[in-house]
Amino acid sequence: MRLAMFKNRVFLIINVLVLVLISCGNKTTADNEQNLKNQKLLKEDNTIDVDTNIVVGANRTDLYLPLLEDKRIGIVANQTSVLEVIERRAIGPSTMGNAKVTHHLVDYLHDYSAITVSKVFAPEHGFRGTADAGEVVKDGIDTKTGIPIVSLYGKNKKPSPEQLADLDLVIFDIQDVGARFYTYISSLHYVMEACAEANIPMLILDRPNPNGHYVDGPILEQEHQSFVGMHPIPVVHGMTIGEYAKMINGQAWLKDRMTCDITIIEMRNYSHNKSYSLPIQPSPNLPNDLAINLYPSLCFFEGTNVNAGRGTSKQFQIYGSPYLDKTVYNFKYIPMPNNGAKYPKHDNVLCYGEDLSSRSKMKQLDLSYLIRAYKNSIDKPKFFNDFFTKLAGTTDLRQQIESGISEEDIRTTWEKGLKEFKKTRVKYLIYK
Repeated sequence: MRLAMFKNRVFLIINVLVLVLISCGNKTTADNEQNLKNQKLLKEDNTIDVDTNIVVGANRTDLYLPLLEDKRIGIVANQTSVLEVIERRAIGPSTMGNAKVTHHLVDYLHDYSAITVSKVFAPEHGFRGTADAGEVVKDGIDTKTGIPIVSLYGKNKKPSPEQLADLDLVIFDIQDVGARFYTYISSLHYVMEACAEANIPMLILDRPNPNGHYVDGPILEQEHQSFVGMHPIPVVHGMTIGEYAKMINGQAWLKDRMTCDITIIEMRNYSHNKSYSLPIQPSPNLPNDLAINLYPSLCFFEGTNVNAGRGTSKQFQIYGSPYLDKTVYNFKYIPMPNNGAKYPKHDNVLCYGEDLSSRSKMKQLDLSYLIRAYKNSIDKPKFFNDFFTKLAGTTDLRQQIESGISEEDIRTTWEKGLKEFKKTRVKYLIYK
């Protein structure tokens, strides 16, 4: 009896498997043709890493490689424009195995015969990310691929019609850090505007915002618009590049209220409250997660006579100046030229200040360091410079600090603007 039941179960399982195989074999011709077309652009033995961690837009090649076939592409990229793939590689003398391999997006797409990468557009710090902050980035040729590089930092911040004339599509893939004065979102604006004028679509490969867990700071006033602040947003905007591009279009911030044709390759498994450790420095003076977290608060020192750690190994984790009262500050250091800071503020001069390299993650702007430094400056008339107002986006902050207003009272003056911005921001969010 048991033997008969076992035989019946085996017979049933075999029949089910046969039906499944027949069903799988009956895909329509159209489906098969589409699958073959998509697979043409995938390298043999390559699959994208699809675990439960955050998957950035660049890694979702199945969504965007088909869109690039037979296209002439321009790529706005830097050293952070990478993707990871699983490749079959030798792991021993006679053993093959799967290995996670990181490729630069430009190098990866350059290998495809069906895609023509015509040029690279380089933002501040350059294509390979080695230039100082504020240093002019020059046009050139990428030595690895031979692809022309067009600088978007210097006199030419916006691609010209001539530079876009031979392109069918522009890809934007740069890691941002979520601060208004970090110039990659300004480059995004100008590229979108140029593409809108030339009627060229843009593909945005989205990446996490490591400061996306909060929104804070004064709203930029339009009379203080500059390349370190182009839009009426707070210092910390809490949006990804993809979300910010939607806001630029939706708020009609481009010239003549144009809109750019954008396609956003969204991330998987990302939310604004998830922590994300950047695998590659977004710029030479943001070496780690703490520096990135402190950057929105300490960058205000760039508009003062205080050094924010440039010329040290703790950029944006310490601050100091020879003009701060050494009886109040017992931490000291000497800035020296290094990678990303050829001419640091107070080069080779002893600075007194504060070491913040052990502090915990911040969830709001912290003005206490700026206020304390001003109070303990031994040369208050020279503490601020003209760049400070551009960073702050308003004249109010400097006046408030010079008048001795408390941080709590200063923050109160931001409340109305932040409330209005957050209401607008919700319309453009892709992620929770």
